[in-house]
Amino acid sequence: MQPSPPLEGNAATVLRLPTYAETRDSGVEWLGDVPAHWEVRRIKDWLRVNQTVLPEDTDPDYEFRYIDIGAVQAGVLIGEPVRMKFGSSPSRARRVLRVGDTIVSTVRTYLKAVWQVPTGEDDLVASTGFAVLTPRAATEPAFVGTLCRSQPFTDCVMAQSVGVAYPAIAETRFSAVPVAIPPPEEQTAIVRFLDYLDRRIRRYIRAKEKLIAALEEQKQAVIHQAVTGQIDVRIGRPYPIYRESGLDWLPEVPSHWTMKKLRQCASISGGMTPSMEDGRFWNGDVPWVTPKDMKTVVIDDSRLRVTDIALAETPLRLVQPPAVLMVVRGMILARRVPIARTTAPVTINQDMKALRPRTALNATYMASFLDCAHDGLFPLIDEAGHGTRRLPTERWRDLPIAIPPEAEQTAISRFVHRVTTTTTAATARARRQTAVLREWRERLIADVVTGKLDVREATTTLPER
Repeated sequence: MQPSPPLEGNAATVLRLPTYAETRDSGVEWLGDVPAHWEVRRIKDWLRVNQTVLPEDTDPDYEFRYIDIGAVQAGVLIGEPVRMKFGSSPSRARRVLRVGDTIVSTVRTYLKAVWQVPTGEDDLVASTGFAVLTPRAATEPAFVGTLCRSQPFTDCVMAQSVGVAYPAIAETRFSAVPVAIPPPEEQTAIVRFLDYLDRRIRRYIRAKEKLIAALEEQKQAVIHQAVTGQIDVRIGRPYPIYRESGLDWLPEVPSHWTMKKLRQCASISGGMTPSMEDGRFWNGDVPWVTPKDMKTVVIDDSRLRVTDIALAETPLRLVQPPAVLMVVRGMILARRVPIARTTAPVTINQDMKALRPRTALNATYMASFLDCAHDGLFPLIDEAGHGTRRLPTERWRDLPIAIPPEAEQTAISRFVHRVTTTTTAATARARRQTAVLREWRERLIADVVTGKLDVREATTTLPER
């Protein structure tokens, strides 16, 4: 079955879901009106909260798998739980988990860390920063997990949390949060309906993600062919004559292109960080580019800015456009070497280098070539202290660069711009569609688990899978 197109608009309209015929005021602000036959009860009156913990006299050699707060994101477990023994475990490793339990973060509640223990998981212990909710008889465990992951519930927990940097909610207050509870058979219907819709939505999102990856891969391949001379972008065919380049990662280039070392065709400069304690240096008008800003191929601004005083009183220097920026230190180098070109005057920090092309070298072409020179740059990276990667200047400044005549550089640069613009528009459209669909799914879940939409009849027409 092909994925359905994005669903836009109100869930009741799109899915033709009715509202409940009879409702009543729940008396709870975040719930509003609820179906008349649903119960409104406190969490502790509906579920068992933190029922089982490891006692302090547990055998020090008792081994378990530990889940801390940061291990849960967007309703899923990130990575494998850490295996440890009780005798060497942190004092917060105490909440015992069972299949069907739902854990909800009660510290750092802005994380909205909620996860339900699936079948097949055992020997799990969670941090005391979680509340562990164990379903009683006649309660559908999956409904508990779905409700606790819904935005209205997590927003309610956040609203009742105390603290700014590390907001938390006391166990007594959390246990007293009121929730709306449908009858058991209706809980099952809700879970089945949302599970069916979620599978379809996830299938569509996966298809869009594959499309985005394919578009990006195609873009890189086409640009690589252009900037390395595998095709003449003016006629869409290979050049008539090639010669060996002498490089393993670039076997041949058009015979009329020249080869020069990078330092011969560009000036290289570095950057620094003005004192963060001197307020006169910051919140100015001059972009200060760091590796965190290197997420686009064109740089004209940055997250942080410096002042003219910083330029006057520190070694920081302005890099005039056009220039090519390259990250030379940071963990990002374990995956790739970010390259971008500037269209405005900027400054850079010490983890960056700026290259200003000399006469007869187009900055756009130079940036595109270096971006395609990954196989030439990557072997030059080494590991500094604490595992940080670095790309020493003395290693890459002699990197050979293939230089076409100026007219061809211009043609290649225009070609790269067209390809990049077209691909960016297509991937942005696909990302917008998936973002709309994710938001629509969250609204649907919220409306269903709080009794705003009735899915009972719709569930009877669903296929088994």
